[in-house]
Amino acid sequence: MIHVYTGNGKGKTTAALGLALRAAGAGLKVFIAQFAKGRSCSELTALKKIGNISCVQFGAASFIRKAPTRRDRELAAKGFACVVGLVRRRQYDVVILDELNVVVRLGLIDPGQLACFLRSAPSAVEIVLTGRGAHPQVLKAADLISEIKEVRHYYHRNVKARKGIEF
Repeated sequence: MIHVYTGNGKGKTTAALGLALRAAGAGLKVFIAQFAKGRSCSELTALKKIGNISCVQFGAASFIRKAPTRRDRELAAKGFACVVGLVRRRQYDVVILDELNVVVRLGLIDPGQLACFLRSAPSAVEIVLTGRGAHPQVLKAADLISEIKEVRHYYHRNVKARKGIEF
C-alpha cells in the first residue's frame, strides 16, 4: 500500500515513525529515507538502537527556508535512486520517504516519475510519503491519504523548536 501523510499540521513524520516502530516490533525491515534533512535529530539517535530500522539522510542541513541549491538537487536524485533500487529489490518491507512531498513541490523530483514509481512498486513493499503539499499525481497513486490539519500551533506564539519534541 502507498500511504501519504500531508497537510499543514505537525505530526506527519511522527506518524510515519510510529508506523516504523510498529512494523519493526512485528519483525518487519524498515528503511527511512529523510529528504530535505541533513542535520542530527533525536529520532536518528533512537532509530539507531533498533536493529531492523535503517535511516539515511539525503539532504543538506535544511533548505526549507531558502531556495534549493545544485547540491540539494543532487542529494534528492541520489536518495530517490537509492529508494527505487531498494524497493525494486524488495530489501525492506516498509519504506518511508520523509519530506519527499516537499522535495517534489520544490521541483527536485519529477512528480510524474514519482507517481510512475509508486504505481509500479511491488505490492509486498509498504511505502509511506510525508511532507506538506503532496502533488496531485502522488495523491492519485496513494491507497491511504491522511491530511494533518493545523488547528493551533505554539510556533505562532514564537515558541522555538525543542529537542526531543520537534527535532
